[in-house]
Amino acid sequence: MAKEKISFYDVKTKKKFETVDYKIVDKDGRKFAVTKSPAGTHECWRVVSKEFSQKNK
Repeated sequence: MAKEKISFYDVKTKKKFETVDYKIVDKDGRKFAVTKSPAGTHECWRVVSKEFSQKNK
C-alpha cells in the first residue's frame, strides 16, 4: 500500500513542500510524520491523526 503524499512546512527556509518519504513517530501519545528537509539536513515534523498514522505506517 502506497503512502499518501502530504505537505510539510520547513520553518528554517519558510517554504512548503510535499513528499511521500516520511516516517510515523509516536511521541508522548501523539502521532507525527517526520521527514528530512529538501533544503538541508534538519527534520520537519507534522502532527497527524491516529487514523492517518495507522493507514500510512
